[in-house]
Amino acid sequence: EMLRRKLHNQILELKGNIRVFCRTRPLSEEETNLEGCQNVPTISYTSKGEKIGKGLQLHLTTNKQSKKRSSNGESHYNFDFDRAFQEKASQEEIFEEISQLVQSALDGYKVCIFAYGQTGSGKTHTMIGNPSCPGMIPRSLEQIFTSAEKMKDQGWKYSISVSMLEIYNEEYKDLLGKKLPAGKQHTVKHDQQGKTSVSYMTDVKVTSMEKVNTLLNKAMSVRSVAATQCNEHSSRSHFVFRLNIEGSNDTLGQTVNGVLNLVDLAGSERLSKSQATGDRLKETQNINKSLSALGDVILSINNGDSHIPYRNSKLTWLLQPCLGNQSKALMFVNIAPSQEAAQETLCSLRFASKVNACEIGTAKRYVS
Repeated sequence: EMLRRKLHNQILELKGNIRVFCRTRPLSEEETNLEGCQNVPTISYTSKGEKIGKGLQLHLTTNKQSKKRSSNGESHYNFDFDRAFQEKASQEEIFEEISQLVQSALDGYKVCIFAYGQTGSGKTHTMIGNPSCPGMIPRSLEQIFTSAEKMKDQGWKYSISVSMLEIYNEEYKDLLGKKLPAGKQHTVKHDQQGKTSVSYMTDVKVTSMEKVNTLLNKAMSVRSVAATQCNEHSSRSHFVFRLNIEGSNDTLGQTVNGVLNLVDLAGSERLSKSQATGDRLKETQNINKSLSALGDVILSINNGDSHIPYRNSKLTWLLQPCLGNQSKALMFVNIAPSQEAAQETLCSLRFASKVNACEIGTAKRYVS
């Protein structure tokens, strides 16, 4: 078992501590009709050489000022990631690629998997999915429960608990509990052992997928969602699913403490395109501000800055232990393959490239 853990960790370290997977959602019927009028698809994929399954090209026809514009009036941008999933990729295929990372949380590591992209690009489908096509969150829990059961034969016992919160307009909101007491607010603290606590946040012990699904359905029913010009069912908050894992083995005299953060970020959107007003305007401004703060943190880590601006947003402060060194992180960049969304897709892919170049150091296992 100890050899398996060591080899498993070495595999992940060879792949890089912050990895990026790109996932393209299928075209809608309306988008398919529009794309059929073009000479080339908006998104194409590398079909030869070592970059198969990793490289893609964005074809942009709306950027008239681009220096990369070709003779036929199009601009071409090449990107390479750890994996590039095409439109037909299934939830099963994608989870197969992250299952090793999920296992790391059971082994005592801090793990963060988050979905980034413009509104309507398929982030919530990737992370949560639906009963007939479950996403990364329910699949991760199913693997955790299955693995924990198997580990009983080796003397391991696990206690697993979940909390679910959203960050809405730069405020934490408990999606499983009651309203806060008068005059109180949720605050996040990180101790020297790397443990994170959120005041007044409901933490529920779980032993089965049935319990998790009940809690997840409850959380989704109260998450902030609204219609915008860009997306009829736009998530207006960042959703954070936190799984705390405590394991002990009396025979070995060991305990492990792992954390799995699964995050469905609110979608970025341009105010000029969303035409947001009133509450939607405030939501969009706060969403874009926090996503910008996430970019600043990634850039600071990449530059090796002595000060990392984690406190600039509630999102980055909450995820500090998983974005900093001694942790493992993976980002899904979700993109829409339509020409109408190409400018936003370009912004998402450029941000993802910066994340992919980021090294956060060797992950630390929390064991005693």
